[in-house]
Amino acid sequence: MQFLCNCTRSETQNVSFFDFVGGVQLLRGEDVRTVMPVILIGICVSGAVGNLLVLLIFIRDFRSGKGSEIKAFLTSLASTDLVILLLCAPVRAVTYYKQTWIMGSFVCRTTDWFQHSCVVAKTLILAVTTRSKHTLVSSTTTGPFYSPTWIHGALAFIWIVSMMFPIPQMLFATLLPHGNDIICVSEMPVCASDFMNLFYKVYPTVTFVVPVIFTLAYYTKTLHAAVNNAPSPLHQSKVTLVLLCLSGALGLMLLPEWGTFTWIRLGNNKPPVGFIIFAQVLLYACSAVSPVILMTMYDDVRQGLIAIWFIATCRASKHISSNNKCLKTEGNGAEVGANAVANAVSKPGDKTFPDVEHFWTGRRNTHVEEEQDPVPWEREEKMM
Repeated sequence: MQFLCNCTRSETQNVSFFDFVGGVQLLRGEDVRTVMPVILIGICVSGAVGNLLVLLIFIRDFRSGKGSEIKAFLTSLASTDLVILLLCAPVRAVTYYKQTWIMGSFVCRTTDWFQHSCVVAKTLILAVTTRSKHTLVSSTTTGPFYSPTWIHGALAFIWIVSMMFPIPQMLFATLLPHGNDIICVSEMPVCASDFMNLFYKVYPTVTFVVPVIFTLAYYTKTLHAAVNNAPSPLHQSKVTLVLLCLSGALGLMLLPEWGTFTWIRLGNNKPPVGFIIFAQVLLYACSAVSPVILMTMYDDVRQGLIAIWFIATCRASKHISSNNKCLKTEGNGAEVGANAVANAVSKPGDKTFPDVEHFWTGRRNTHVEEEQDPVPWEREEKMM
């Protein structure tokens, strides 16, 4: 496998840095062209299924009155992961397969901006969960600890901040001709280099480093206090452990992506192309790992998954049994009618057919006299 990218544009005087947008382009090697799309598609499919199941479980809990603030934020987190897997990862898969850009100017300008917005939103959502209530509350509860207005306001603020910080990713993205093909790149002009150098130091720190460190420290301290002060961990301590694992997985798996992002913009040389691709794969794998953590560690999600499994299997078994009953009733029509009449007569509590009821009512108390033979033809046969 040979990685080789043509980056001669970075040597021009009016550009301070040069980076590909929407995936590394101009790669040489058929193995990259085939392996990378397969890996990304596999991550997308498995992660999308897991996040959809988590969303169904949380929606089911809220409709049954078992919601909580932490579940509301985890629902938003699963929705963000689902968007990343369905909208961002396929763009990279197509780029690695074509090795050039074919999706137009609008997607070129917005793809990195939208992906960074979702990644920043994930980090901030996990940070906000430190201020949310972990215990279950009824859907009719109103008060300062369970306020849909507060939840919606927090999520709206998070998404506004998340979409504002990556705006330079949209401003500097452009299309460039490369022979007969077109590539999508990000170029920062020299006139904006001083301000953007400061911005690219503040941006990863505020949106990634500080929230992750704060979240990990908070949940580590909370879990330590819960375990030491109680002989057996309560429900809240279990949820704290789940959130600690989610924050740790997010921090570790997004660290290479933020590292390459800062390295390209502030470093004197570029990171290896293989490391850039590895960082992008980890970014999408992080969105697929989150539902796995919830399904294996979060009791409510695990029980909801079992309930959905039982519902699906019971419906399938009922469908099969109903088909078997229909097949068994096919056959002799007289036999089916006789069985129906017998069942109707044998059950005293059920209503019988009108004809049968009239027949047995007329015959119930009939008295046969000795002089009157009810079957005269039998006597005639005996006399003969």
